[in-house]
Amino acid sequence: MKMLHLIPQVILLSVAVSSAANSATCLAPQRPLVPNDPAAVIEFADLIRQDFESYITDIQRHFRCLEDERVRAFEEARQVSQDYGAFVSSLGKD
Repeated sequence: MKMLHLIPQVILLSVAVSSAANSATCLAPQRPLVPNDPAAVIEFADLIRQDFESYITDIQRHFRCLEDERVRAFEEARQVSQDYGAFVSSLGKD
C-alpha cells in the first residue's frame, strides 16, 4: 500500500524522460548515391539530382534540429546548475 503514492511520480518521470529523449533525436540524412558507372549516371541523372536536392533540404533541417537541441541542452544545464546551487545551499542551512 505504501508504494501507491509513488505511481503519479513514476508516471510524471516517465513522461519527462520520453519527451527529453524525443527532443534529442536529430537524425542526419543519408548521403546521395552516385553510381560509378558513367552510363548509369546519365540514365539516372534526374533521380540523382533529386536525391542531391532532397539531401540539401534535409541537411538544413538537420542543422536546425541540432541548433534547437543545443539551445535546449544549454537551458537545461543552466536550470540544473541553479537547482544544484539551491540544493548545496540548503545543505548548509542545517
